[in-house]
Amino acid sequence: MRNSTDPASSSSPPARAHHEQVRKSVRQLEDSPRTSVLIIGGGINGVGTFRDLALQDVDVTLVERGDYCQGASGASSHMIHGGIRYLENGEFRLVRESVVERNSLLRLAPHYVKPLQTTIPIFSTFAGILSAPLRFLTHRQGAPGERGAILIKMGLTLYDAFSRAGGTVPRHRFAGRSASLSQLPKLRPDVKYTATYFDASVHNPERLTLDVLRDGLAANPAARALNYVSAVGSNDDGVILRDELTGHTFEVAADVVVNATGAWVDGTNTALGQRSSFMGGTKGSHIVLDHPELLVACAGREIFFEHSDGRIVLIYPMGERVLVGTTDIETDLDSPAVCTDDEMKYFFDLIGHVFPSISVGRQSVVYSFSGVRPLPRHDDTQPGFVSRDYRIEHGSTGGTPLLSLVGGKWTTFRALSEHLTNEVLSLLQRSRTVTTSKLAIGGGRNFPQSPNETADWIAANGAGLPAERTKTLLGRYGTRAADVAAFLTSGEDRTLGSTHELSVRELAYMVEHEQVQHIDDVLIRRTSLAFNGLISEELIEEVAGVLSDLLGWSITERENELTHVRHVLAQQHRVDVHSLVA
Repeated sequence: MRNSTDPASSSSPPARAHHEQVRKSVRQLEDSPRTSVLIIGGGINGVGTFRDLALQDVDVTLVERGDYCQGASGASSHMIHGGIRYLENGEFRLVRESVVERNSLLRLAPHYVKPLQTTIPIFSTFAGILSAPLRFLTHRQGAPGERGAILIKMGLTLYDAFSRAGGTVPRHRFAGRSASLSQLPKLRPDVKYTATYFDASVHNPERLTLDVLRDGLAANPAARALNYVSAVGSNDDGVILRDELTGHTFEVAADVVVNATGAWVDGTNTALGQRSSFMGGTKGSHIVLDHPELLVACAGREIFFEHSDGRIVLIYPMGERVLVGTTDIETDLDSPAVCTDDEMKYFFDLIGHVFPSISVGRQSVVYSFSGVRPLPRHDDTQPGFVSRDYRIEHGSTGGTPLLSLVGGKWTTFRALSEHLTNEVLSLLQRSRTVTTSKLAIGGGRNFPQSPNETADWIAANGAGLPAERTKTLLGRYGTRAADVAAFLTSGEDRTLGSTHELSVRELAYMVEHEQVQHIDDVLIRRTSLAFNGLISEELIEEVAGVLSDLLGWSITERENELTHVRHVLAQQHRVDVHSLVA
């Protein structure tokens, strides 16, 4: 959620009338303006806490100024990882918790979280043995020096030790120069070793966030969640909310308010009358490439390494695309987070740093994204040494307890949500009744684990749809795809002419069950069409036509929506929109 002072609101979707179902939800919230807990912010940590509280039978309400997972949660490196580089910062507790949570998510959300083979190319044996302990002890400024094989071996050995309890991935292994070049022949010829270990990736962070949200809604009929509703102030009667689709304001009273707005925590607190200075976020950008040669060079692995400036960066394949990231830049919250030309040049340079024979340019970029990490205020500490751990700050708004979440990362969202939920339960003088540590998430329940199991599941749950279509649904929804398939076959349907991945009734399903309100909700967050560079003018126009009928847009509203989505794609995600300009 972004508060009312966030400049990105200047490019917010155009105001219009709600779809009747969602407008009804807003009206119901206004008519029953009392909730035990109000969570502000619909990123993964706010949504995770919403689910946990709903499971404890707490009547909890969540509001998000934009769409769910629209901010930093959707702009992550798509990794579920222990954070081996945090060992150098001395964040042993965070690394241990992260490794445990990584292993858990591989079991609890197998539809979205997959093992990720990761290789570190190493160009020195002894580098960093003296300087790394000094950085660890003093957090001294300046770019870190090169990390050699011995230092990396020590880190991976400790990393493996943290994985022993409930570990689901193999231990790391080292290879010498010959074996390394045999496995990855496009690597720099002066490579001395490679170290290979396993973490995990999440190919659809937006859909995983939505799955967690839907679990919360299903767990408790009193739980309510609304996107495109912001918190803009407070008074003695409660928090003042604004429907971003109509401009209508109303009040909701709560026993506890949770501020989970990420980098905008301080701005939200200010709007609520509790001025704070907890945050100091940094911008992280990524690009997505359509580059077959680089895709082959990665050999199905993430390449995780330090660039010449000492920053840890990554290159890894996702389907037929290659994700490259990330930067870590001090940023001004008064400016929208976008990937700049300088950052793109940085990414092209880092690819050449490990794959010198591969040429990459702007023409291969099909998508870019940026977000602001919710880091704590760090003053003179360089970004790479800012803690990625989290903490909970206590305050009040209008006499109501206010908990502000500072920090947090994707991998630990379940544990963080458990911690935050326990704090809320304590304030409510209630006890935990359900644990989420072994509770499968949404479409991860009974997810098939082998090609044979997948084929059997598709045959049994496709509701008469072609196998390939059911397979697409299984990849998008997990085992919730059975419900989607039944919905699609319960009425007249047709596949869109611009893509075989969507149909008219699937868009209706997204509107009815997933709170879709805008074209970019579909193209960016309910599907991976934008991420994969599959956007066309025909697709935009076709989706706009279907949503216009479903959401009751006027001709003017439809044109405003088209203008907005083209702007978002061109300006925020750097999609090549020459063919999209009307």
